[in-house]
Amino acid sequence: MISFQEISMTYKVAKRKQGLTAAMKSLVKRDFAYVEALKNVSFSVNDSEIIGYIGPNGAGKSTTIKILSGILVPTSGNCSVFGKRPWDNRIEHVRRIGVVFGQRSQLMWDIPVIDSFELLRDIYKVAKTTYKKNLDELVEIFNLTQLINTPVRQLSLGQRMRCEIAASLLHSPKILFLDEPTIGLDAVSKVAVRNFIKRINKENGVTVMLTTHDMGDIDALTDRVMLIGKGQILYNGSFALMKSKYSAASIMTVDYDASKEIPLLEHVTLLSCENGRGILSIDTTKTSVSQVISHLSQHLTVHNIGIESRPIEEIIAEVYEEFAI
Repeated sequence: MISFQEISMTYKVAKRKQGLTAAMKSLVKRDFAYVEALKNVSFSVNDSEIIGYIGPNGAGKSTTIKILSGILVPTSGNCSVFGKRPWDNRIEHVRRIGVVFGQRSQLMWDIPVIDSFELLRDIYKVAKTTYKKNLDELVEIFNLTQLINTPVRQLSLGQRMRCEIAASLLHSPKILFLDEPTIGLDAVSKVAVRNFIKRINKENGVTVMLTTHDMGDIDALTDRVMLIGKGQILYNGSFALMKSKYSAASIMTVDYDASKEIPLLEHVTLLSCENGRGILSIDTTKTSVSQVISHLSQHLTVHNIGIESRPIEEIIAEVYEEFAI
């Protein structure tokens, strides 16, 4: 479905020192720097797969999506989507893909949302019956009834993002590129977007490539992730495996009779203890949670126990730190 083969992308960026004198000199002679956004990046995405593409700002995620969308032509390497290079025939290519850039809009700013939808229908040459079916479904799922007759400039960020995602799906694309699709969305809207992505993937076989800083999106939707940093793929594999590698610690909260001190096992660290509530960190690679519970129950009067896994954001931050990105 998607093949990315040793792609490199270098940008030529103008440099200028501060001050009026430097500005005047730049009119005569400009200095440039070259920035490598991608460095020999290779990967493939299978048909009907949902893949997470993660990395810090400036890592090369958006550049990758723009190449796959046909917006940019790489400096070197080869890329194919549906067996063809995206930039060779962009008109044909874009009819089969949907793209959402969280920081960019495909909706016309000063006209009602429905007028932009109608324009997109004409651009993509969507049959009226197909368009109406898709529109009715998207309006219901994303709760757009009160929004589609409102000018885009009057919408909040979250409202606009719901309309942007709907707009990208009006022509029934087979591949969906989502670049920060849930930015600005509230919890209810995020759940609706995630459920819809899973639905179109399962029912229609839509391939989804998702870039986001919201690890909740990655955890809810993807089985495989690619980590990119400084223009290079640093990890390509199971998200569950990544989590298990970096989430060795579990946090246990224990409510107990405070007449006794908490007895600790080896590989268990007491993080805090106050007013009959103790918080412990358990290295689950060395000892099991059940062993700790059994040990505490034998020595304390336990009222309640809660177990939490390490937050996904902390795991990803540690991965970034390990790869120095």
